[in-house]
Amino acid sequence: MMIELQHVKKKYGDFNLNCSLQVQEGMVTGLIGANGAGKSTTFKAILGLLKADSGVIRVFGKEPEKLTAEEKSRIGVVLSESGFSNYLKVKQIAGILESLYPRFQKGVFLEKCRRFQIPSDKLLKEFSTGMKAKLKVLIATSFEARLLILDEPTSGLDVVARDEILDLLREYMETDGRSILISSHISSDLEGLCDDLYMIDHGEIVLHEETDALLNSYGVLKVSREEWENLDKSCILRVRKESFGYSCLTGERDFYMENYPSIAMEKGSIDEVIFMMIKGEVL
Repeated sequence: MMIELQHVKKKYGDFNLNCSLQVQEGMVTGLIGANGAGKSTTFKAILGLLKADSGVIRVFGKEPEKLTAEEKSRIGVVLSESGFSNYLKVKQIAGILESLYPRFQKGVFLEKCRRFQIPSDKLLKEFSTGMKAKLKVLIATSFEARLLILDEPTSGLDVVARDEILDLLREYMETDGRSILISSHISSDLEGLCDDLYMIDHGEIVLHEETDALLNSYGVLKVSREEWENLDKSCILRVRKESFGYSCLTGERDFYMENYPSIAMEKGSIDEVIFMMIKGEVL
């Protein structure tokens, strides 16, 4: 097990985190939810940047504060508010990384910078948002980390820049024994990358599902008031009242397609599932 959280709680004013999740070796796990849902707080707790009020956190089977320097060097991290000084150049950063990480592959790092059009002789303050984001991921994947913890690495980027970062992450996962925990509120980034997804809302995990199962089994029924009255509701996860009747989220799309063929059914995209889990009501 790469990461394990059991009932990790943290209170900030009116915000309460209560999170349990796991990241298995060889898997990419996504943490999705709206801004302010608790994604960054969860990541900081995992990294030991804040102390949880209660619960169990294990990384590589240990509490974060008990990790050795060697174990910490096998974790690559991207946080939105972290990074190198804007008055450094990439070639200077390479020198710093070489002194910090015994496994840092300077030649490979600089070659990837060239490949992704990251100049080595310009100050970071001259970089675009996309260039800075790509550089962060290149750094995190340059020293043979076993685990990547990435908090919104594609936030604010255009489609091309996001695709380039996702390509970097897919390349990283080609080596056995690695894992990624990644958060994003851009669902399309995660559909083709993650093996499983956790959804967090107001500090609580409200859904955990394999990505393929979510995309293949979930659906949103659009039913009239009359259809609603005659509907088997045993497999309905959330319901939302609409002008035409009701929208209903289910994890058993085939059941309703087989038994109610006349009812309108939309395939459950991640965006639809997020919307219904947050805005819909539990029966």
